[in-house]
Amino acid sequence: MTDVFGLSHKDAGPVNGQAKHEQVVFCTDERSGLHAIIAIYNTALGPSLGGTRFYPYESEQAALADVLNLSRAMAYKNALAGLDLGGGKAVIIGDPATDKSEALLRAYGRFVQSLGGRYFTACDVGTYSEDMDIVARESSYVTGRTLANGGAGDSSVLTAYGVFQGMRAAAEHVYGAPTLRGRRVGVEGVGKVGHRLVDRLVEDGAEVVICDVSEQAVERVRQLHPGVEVVAGRRELTDADIDVYAPCALGGALDDDTVARLRATIVCGGANNQLAHPGVEKQLADRGILYAPDYVVNSGGVIQVADEIQGFNMDRAKAKATQIYDTTLKIFASAAKDGVPPAVAADRLAERRMSEVGRIRGIWLGH
Repeated sequence: MTDVFGLSHKDAGPVNGQAKHEQVVFCTDERSGLHAIIAIYNTALGPSLGGTRFYPYESEQAALADVLNLSRAMAYKNALAGLDLGGGKAVIIGDPATDKSEALLRAYGRFVQSLGGRYFTACDVGTYSEDMDIVARESSYVTGRTLANGGAGDSSVLTAYGVFQGMRAAAEHVYGAPTLRGRRVGVEGVGKVGHRLVDRLVEDGAEVVICDVSEQAVERVRQLHPGVEVVAGRRELTDADIDVYAPCALGGALDDDTVARLRATIVCGGANNQLAHPGVEKQLADRGILYAPDYVVNSGGVIQVADEIQGFNMDRAKAKATQIYDTTLKIFASAAKDGVPPAVAADRLAERRMSEVGRIRGIWLGH
């Protein structure tokens, strides 16, 4: 049994247990093999929205720590994306390659439906639009569905686009021009988001260096962009002579060792929870490295799937994702004015919107 109140700071990162979460639900269906956790951080701005991660966690405790952190990040991400949505996330414990089945996904959908609209789910690591179509057979609170079923399709399209907009803003702030042309960019992880980011960087005239644990993912990029350089792993990438480091794999990429060795002047990538622990943002600032807060620049995906709720329109969603450029610049300016790291400035802006708009939603409407 996992004690949600007993998680240490080490286990849960910035979130200590369940203290700040509105709701944490453990979902089990033994016959289908479903073991899932849904975490709702807050609903100050509206119903919570966040993807479902299907991953072979080493323990339920590890899964809980991840979903608590991810759901908190979604609240801040949705707030700064200008969405009227709160923060939520779900994790399914297991190997998607062997454990995923129609029965499991439909059982999961029943649990999502049971929350009565407090949580909208979507794709994340290990889940795809086709999976969401199956979940939607049991729940009406599903986004990130296939185009054939009226959905937004693969949310990595606007996730990568938004990261590129954030990177352009960082380049404007550091180099004085919103372009990566002639800059050397290291991309760690060239999966769903990373490979699309490489496409945009190459088109913009950047020199690109990549690494990934999947040789298949690397080969796909090589075939499209033969000029891209490949290195063995994160250490080789961060030790390389690069201007920008773009973490696009799993979280925790920015640990003490990586920050101490990093040669880049900008960090801007698509991964969630890039800071391994509180305080890393200050280490980056002390080294003169500009950090574009992950949940700000990677919010294009949630913007894409959130647009489904009112009937998906790609032009409308892309226009909103384009605003990530302005939001990122605003955060850099606020950080410089207040003398704090950009991550702190971003948190303050998100918390202000959750507080101010959340208070207005408390006005009684008479029904």
